[in-house]
Amino acid sequence: MERFKILDKYITKQLIETFLLGIIIFTSIMFASDTFINLVKQITSFGISGKVALLVVLLKLPSILVLTIPMGVLLATILTINKLCLNSEVTIFRACGISIARLSLPVFIFGIAAAITCFFINELIVPAANVQARNLTMLALTQKSVPDGRSNFSFEQLNENGQVKRLFYIDKCYNGRLHGITALDMSKRDAVTIIQSKYGSTNPDYWNFDQGVSYTLTQSGKIKSSIFFDRMQLFTNFNTSGKMKNRKAKEFNFYNLIKYIEYQKKKGNIDVASLLIQLHEKFAIPVTSFLIAIIGIPLAITPPRAKFNRGFLFSILILFCYYLLRAFSISLGESQILDPFLSAWLPNIVIAFIGGLLFYRKAFLI
Repeated sequence: MERFKILDKYITKQLIETFLLGIIIFTSIMFASDTFINLVKQITSFGISGKVALLVVLLKLPSILVLTIPMGVLLATILTINKLCLNSEVTIFRACGISIARLSLPVFIFGIAAAITCFFINELIVPAANVQARNLTMLALTQKSVPDGRSNFSFEQLNENGQVKRLFYIDKCYNGRLHGITALDMSKRDAVTIIQSKYGSTNPDYWNFDQGVSYTLTQSGKIKSSIFFDRMQLFTNFNTSGKMKNRKAKEFNFYNLIKYIEYQKKKGNIDVASLLIQLHEKFAIPVTSFLIAIIGIPLAITPPRAKFNRGFLFSILILFCYYLLRAFSISLGESQILDPFLSAWLPNIVIAFIGGLLFYRKAFLI
């Protein structure tokens, strides 16, 4: 019994070390590919300060971890078992009467622990972090966080269809005061308003313009009216209270998401397939951490005479196939071709079936 404890600790230690390395690698890749681009966009396009944008990114990290934990488990499983094979340790263990199934026990326990951790992060931390990130972004946008000392920059305000509603150009910002402002208001269908002022300022509800002129142009480009003013206020209608109610599924835990889906159905919104898929993914994604270890073990077992470690290559290939299948099944689910439950669980069903067959063959038939 004591030898098994030593063996389990030996394998678990290697799993944890490789898992942490995998988490760092995959989280960095996902951060660099998507989150970093959004960070730069928020700073350059919307005038959000670097500190606020960085804090929003940090609040987004838990949702990234939910996706990278299964990746880390797979990488840890394949690299650890493959290393034991290359060092002939698996051969020695089997010669001592330790089967592949018993050798895999710490891997399975590690996968279950990772799945539980992933579930609680996704259920308790991710919703709260996403809400805070959204609130912080909305607050920064409504306050128009203009970096002091910045020159020649612009803001865009979009309508509900994602089209430009208003465009603001600022010559420079000095001591919190805006200089040389040009505003293009396209919120009306039959006219365009151009506002030019020497000075200005912002607050959550409107822009202040001082010492300027306002031109109203028709669709044909003719000047309809012109007004000189000492002070003018342009209400942006950037109502955060309405946007706060328009919450995304990632901002709810499992129980609250069920209530939100029921609320949408009562409102007459029958197109809740996407919400139902995300509801089932609350369990499907964490379970992936365990199932992906099952398929990783047989693929990692190689002959001791193999000349190179194929673990990392197998990890990338499996992850590519998994997320390709996941994207395909979700697309079918959102199109209501597949049932939402099947859409969320199809990748796991495929992994469990293939992994179970491969593991049974490696552990009991060879």
